[in-house]
Amino acid sequence: MTGALSARFRRIRALALLTAALSLLVVAVSAYLRLAGAGLGCEDWPACYGSNLAGAPHPAWPGARLLHRIAASAALLAALLLAWNCWRPRPLQPEARRAMRLLALMLLLALLGAWSADPRRVAVNWANIVGGLALVALSWRVMASASSLPRGEAGRQGAVARAALAALAATVLLGGLIGARYAAPACGTLPFCGGAWLPEGGWAALNPFALLAGPAGPGDAGGVLLHLLHRLGALVALALFAVLALRRGKAARMLLALLVLEILLGALAVSGHALWPALAHNAVAALLLAAAAGLKPAAAR
Repeated sequence: MTGALSARFRRIRALALLTAALSLLVVAVSAYLRLAGAGLGCEDWPACYGSNLAGAPHPAWPGARLLHRIAASAALLAALLLAWNCWRPRPLQPEARRAMRLLALMLLLALLGAWSADPRRVAVNWANIVGGLALVALSWRVMASASSLPRGEAGRQGAVARAALAALAATVLLGGLIGARYAAPACGTLPFCGGAWLPEGGWAALNPFALLAGPAGPGDAGGVLLHLLHRLGALVALALFAVLALRRGKAARMLLALLVLEILLGALAVSGHALWPALAHNAVAALLLAAAAGLKPAAAR
């Protein structure tokens, strides 16, 4: 590898890492705006939860919106510079393709901002939650791809690795749907929801194209179903990543540790309905996806 090419890879890694850090900040601030606006942990919980769906004033720190816009703008600028460095003077693959996917997702989320003012739109809420998490994972994927470190550890595990990544992805999607549907109050007990298991009539909650009339109250069938499926997915992912951690090296063990931390934070958020465990749960989800993205085998250069 020539000195110029080595310097180019260093720039790509630095820009990808900066994009990932800024995207993580966007995820954290966005989660704060969403959860604080919904009244998570408010004094008369859960009656006050989801008050923003009725147009109540937003109680979040006023500077949070400004911080969100600054971080999102800086992340977009970093992603543009990243894509430029991946494509010029000649494309470096697979980094260039991945950088373009990252940039396309950022632009899509920016367009969704036109509909984000209405918190009743489940699809928009869901896309913002999951898309923000994906930004961190894609940025980290570009950084790992441009790195000289060994890659593809989990990809060599075959079916177990694919099943573990699929279970993790499904768990994250279901968690995003809980937030998008304001279903946090539906289940406040562990491990089950008041003894309920796959309640009847709750499958409509899996439809992301609904327009909310209000939050899912305690015992709501759809909300309970989402909580139970989310927990089941987390347990399946935990078991599969435990198998990977026993078979192979450090990266899988680190991912397993993050998953355990994420489950503990989720339990704290459910049992206490406090804002900060819920925010940490969102941030660790982004780190978890980034770690999982780094486990995938890199394409040959």
